Amino acid sequence: MKQRQYGTTGKQVSEIGFGAWQLGNQQDWEAMGDEDAIKLVHAALERGVNFFDTAPNYGLGRSETLLGIALANRRSRAVINTKFGHAADGTTNYDPSSIRTSVEQSLRRLRTDYVDSVLIHNPPFDHLDGKLGNFDIFSQLKQEGKLLAYGASVDSSKEMLELIQHTDVGVIEVLFNIFAQETAEAFQLAKEKKIALIVKIPLDSGWLSGKYDAQSTFEGVRSRWSRETIAKRAALVERIRFISDEQTTMTTAALRFILAYPEIATVIPGVRNIAQLDENAAASDAQMPHEHVRKLQELWDKEIRFQNLGW
Repeated sequence: MKQRQYGTTGKQVSEIGFGAWQLGNQQDWEAMGDEDAIKLVHAALERGVNFFDTAPNYGLGRSETLLGIALANRRSRAVINTKFGHAADGTTNYDPSSIRTSVEQSLRRLRTDYVDSVLIHNPPFDHLDGKLGNFDIFSQLKQEGKLLAYGASVDSSKEMLELIQHTDVGVIEVLFNIFAQETAEAFQLAKEKKIALIVKIPLDSGWLSGKYDAQSTFEGVRSRWSRETIAKRAALVERIRFISDEQTTMTTAALRFILAYPEIATVIPGVRNIAQLDENAAASDAQMPHEHVRKLQELWDKEIRFQNLGW
């Protein structure tokens, strides 16, 4: 597993991280047993995956709790990112006065005295320039040793630029994948500022695994797609099947496209079992051919950027 620099924290992180939304999350995913979740985290560490992304609202606190149990006596081997804004009780609160309590509750669930980074979890745009004081609180917590870096999780280059140009954030988690390339417009500036970039939703909520088609139906959080959107996405999946072959799955290839960008520190696909873990980790074994990267960039620039695919 190759590693990359995690901003200015002094830490090295695995190119392929571990998206922990599914751990203990019975609201959005088929239930995973606690023992299986813990074993999955251990298996990730054994494969060189050392970056774990979680949040208080994932599984209403269970994701952080299970990570804490799994990483007990293994904390030095892991880099942990959590968030603020969506609380463990299911509420949303971006008030700066709530940051300290949220972080300290996360530390207790994670069984650690510090986290490597904390991000404001998809906040309103007016929270991104720091004028409301949220980053001042994070800075205080950093001085106290409770976190090494802070930033925000966002979805657009406009949001990224607001953070980069007006604050001293060290980490940005951003939506980016083959079907959502707009945020790449801000990657170079982030690199110049030595900001670590975490890529979320790298498989476009499962579409880039190649397992869905125009006849697919969805439940839970994925029921947000209309039949028209499903048809558009399915047609695009067929357009990009050239990225896979007998040795490379669609999932692995989709992750390699993201890793073709040196500005990115790590990618956080979700993982529910050992087979998915191995498929994700395989993305670090080789690079996507430059010609494939170029074709995917051109497809997005000429066609996909003008389509309304939602998220």
